[in-house]
Amino acid sequence: MTKQELRRYIRAQKQQTSGCLAAMSAEICRRVCLSAWWQEAGTLLLYYPLPDEVDVRQLVEEAYKSGKQVLLPVVKGDELELHLYEGESSLSKGAFGIMEPQGPLFASERYGEIESAIIPGMAFDRSGHRLGRGRGYYDRLLPTLVAARLVGVCFPFQYLDSVPAEPHDISVHEVIC
Repeated sequence: MTKQELRRYIRAQKQQTSGCLAAMSAEICRRVCLSAWWQEAGTLLLYYPLPDEVDVRQLVEEAYKSGKQVLLPVVKGDELELHLYEGESSLSKGAFGIMEPQGPLFASERYGEIESAIIPGMAFDRSGHRLGRGRGYYDRLLPTLVAARLVGVCFPFQYLDSVPAEPHDISVHEVIC
């Protein structure tokens, strides 16, 4: 399948299983919390989910309340900036209707401090390749996260034998579904 065909297929799967997405998200979050890398990380990159993505809001809150430094992306033009999450009241609706933090900018020179990054995607494969939504935001961000353990999260039907990948694509180290 082409990338576009695969995105259409995944969207159809999400619609067919929409009643189960919350339960699947809760199980994925539970599995993340059991990971040693999650428990040990002091600085984490997460994301605020779109309605059809793995809902990691519980992870954002849990990490924040436990004293971890939590970063969330903010869309700025064609790039993602990382900002410090300072609680749910610090969020406001940003690009594409995604809730974004209003906390301080986390300077790109400090990206080496990010120990773990939880990354959304339309699909992942067994080699860690990721298919995004097609705008390339994470394609531009991931190469800058040189020290982070990259962890893809997806629903089981998004975890495939293979997804189209190009030589410049950055693979995740682990996929939790």
